[in-house]
Amino acid sequence: MLDNNMRSQLRAYLEKLIQPVELIATLDESEKSAEINALLQDISTLSDKITFITDNNLAVRKPSFLITNPGKDSGLRFAGLPLGHEFTSLVLALLHVGGHPAKEAAEVLDQIRQLTGQFHFETYYSLSCHNCPDVIQALNLMAVLNPNITHTAIDGAIFQSEVQQRNIMAVPAVFLNGKEFGQGRMTLSDIVTKVDVNAEKNTVQKLNQQPPYDVLIVGSGPAGAAAAIYAARKGIRTGIIGERFGGQVLDTIDIENYISVSRTEGPKLAAALRSHVNDYDIDIIDSQMVAKLIPADTVGQLHKIETVSGATLRSRSIIIATGAKWRDMNVPGEKEYRTKGVTYCPHCDGPLFKGKRVAVIGGGNSGVEAAIDLAGVVEHVTLLEFAPEMRADAVLQQKLASLNNVDIILQAETLAVKGDGVKMTGLQYKNRLDGSLNDLAVAGTFVQIGLLPNTQWLDGVITRNAIGEIQVDDKGETNIKGIFAAGDCTTVPYKQIIIAAGEGAKASLSASQYLMNSMQ
Repeated sequence: MLDNNMRSQLRAYLEKLIQPVELIATLDESEKSAEINALLQDISTLSDKITFITDNNLAVRKPSFLITNPGKDSGLRFAGLPLGHEFTSLVLALLHVGGHPAKEAAEVLDQIRQLTGQFHFETYYSLSCHNCPDVIQALNLMAVLNPNITHTAIDGAIFQSEVQQRNIMAVPAVFLNGKEFGQGRMTLSDIVTKVDVNAEKNTVQKLNQQPPYDVLIVGSGPAGAAAAIYAARKGIRTGIIGERFGGQVLDTIDIENYISVSRTEGPKLAAALRSHVNDYDIDIIDSQMVAKLIPADTVGQLHKIETVSGATLRSRSIIIATGAKWRDMNVPGEKEYRTKGVTYCPHCDGPLFKGKRVAVIGGGNSGVEAAIDLAGVVEHVTLLEFAPEMRADAVLQQKLASLNNVDIILQAETLAVKGDGVKMTGLQYKNRLDGSLNDLAVAGTFVQIGLLPNTQWLDGVITRNAIGEIQVDDKGETNIKGIFAAGDCTTVPYKQIIIAAGEGAKASLSASQYLMNSMQ
């Protein structure tokens, strides 16, 4: 099951096991069961601390397997074959059950251990989903640390009847004690905060007690990470606050134009950014959404940032690097059927639409790439483009034209998302040439029409252009002294990762210069 390279790497990891690990498989006669059996047999030969047994009489999903310690029940189960993006989840599960310490903040680990009540989590994933591993790894770790917590990671492609019964059309989809808990990317901190009723109150109290920063970066994508590193290297007190470290990069699959890195994936680059930031004395404030900017009355006084949770942070200078988010269609039915057919990630959610008809909205590079990827999974793809011609690179358009299960409709204005109250069933669009209205029966719609800056919270404070981008000068400074901005949330052209990182560095150097000048 494992090739020689994977076997060698896994053997090296398993040398870190401190205590025995037991793999208990519950299998049936299916081909997937045979594959799981072969995988677990392989793993058990790589360490004398691992044993593998089968117990097909357990009343659990088949095929699945438990990772536990002999004589214990860790509550950590995989219902599926955790390869692809989930192989790392499998490795970490083995290590954590085997006693290897987790690389998370000690206070978060203690918080998990102290949770009371019963928490039975189920996460549906797809092997092509790059958002799923973080959620699965977080819940697996919680199941290892607290005996009141169980977690089962379920491959939606194997348990399709459950996916249909629960109307799951986006992954990761998490259920707690049988009820919907959340969808999409969540960090360990996000999950713990959601289940711990005292978590938010304690976090707000802690943040309010923080002394003022010299530089506070709002946003933790490439621009924010670069700004934080450049500020910390100046020896000044630096903080960075954001909803999820990595930002939009986390939703990017293949990255082949980040100079000196010939190819990587978004989540890997985000992890590398965080690792680099961790090398410096920087306060990282995760899972916090900003709500308001209160500029200082006069130069030299403290600017303030208020969070949605109610905390207030103070800083001598601020760098705004909040990036951008997927642009909505803004049509009736879109919000109602979001994650119930309307989605934004073809890599994550595409496998859930296997054998179905779907639509892609947008004829730029993102839209055409999505249509190409989906054509290999679904029955049929219809691409709708508002303009008279597509904007994607010629090589992508040629590839798309070669596929026999793709239709392209130009000058199509999407008017509404239709559904049955539970899931979407189709789209309505207008032919812009003759004005005719048309219905398109599809089970899913993948929206790929660009990005909008995350700057709504700056209304009435910072000068922005018509689409909400922050106006900055050649040093990254806004209309307010001591407040700078960088990356995709600004008017700087060409929204690229490498440009965002460079702009973050520039804004940080400008902030440092501002601080020195204000002290003179």
